[in-house]
Amino acid sequence: MAEIPLVEMRGISKSFGAIKALQRVDLELNHGEVLGLVGDNAAGKSTLVKILSGVYAPDQGEIFIQGQRVEFASPADSRSLGIEMIYQDLAIVPNLSIAGNIFLGREPVKSFLGIKILDKRKMIEQSRQAIERLDVDIRSTKLSSAGLSGGQQQAVAVGRAIFFNPRVVIMDEPTAALSVKGIKKVLELVRELKERDISIILISHRLPNVFAVTDRIIILRTGKRVGERITKDTTPQEIIDLMVGMD
Repeated sequence: MAEIPLVEMRGISKSFGAIKALQRVDLELNHGEVLGLVGDNAAGKSTLVKILSGVYAPDQGEIFIQGQRVEFASPADSRSLGIEMIYQDLAIVPNLSIAGNIFLGREPVKSFLGIKILDKRKMIEQSRQAIERLDVDIRSTKLSSAGLSGGQQQAVAVGRAIFFNPRVVIMDEPTAALSVKGIKKVLELVRELKERDISIILISHRLPNVFAVTDRIIILRTGKRVGERITKDTTPQEIIDLMVGMD
């Protein structure tokens, strides 16, 4: 009997006015799998994963987690089921500390004279541990996030996503603003997460990165799913042909 996918999206459609961003798209993500999601600009990739992360509601279609149908009214609903997303713009708040960004929206509190206050010591210590795991040069998580380099911002966003032990991490163009060294670190992190049985959806225009770490690739074009390939059994040229309509 086939294993039930960790995530299954069936017949997902989404329109923005007259623009049909997605048309009956299916997506399956298995346990401990790295899934590449590729397509040209406006293919619908980001819209699809924003539906999975609770940012958008689909116009049509269903989402199943471990075979159970779910509906997300907000990103908090998605996170409560272990789905974390690293957005392309990283969503770093400049006027917060690094620790504040990692715990954004989920800050730990403690009781002082019967009043709930932020547990800043816990935030600083635990965020330091998260950043250290990523081997990134950040002196202290007490520092302001303003002025961080692209690689440092990426590390904070990744640290925030993995800190709460997710089952699924969605990475939307995670290497877009990074140096060659930074890209290497992100790919190493993807492999590490896979070893911990965390499933990953990787969106990237950089096909060498997709081929370096994924198990399977789904291809979208103009809002439709036009192909699926096992990574080791395909080539970058075949993927490009599907992306641009040369199949």
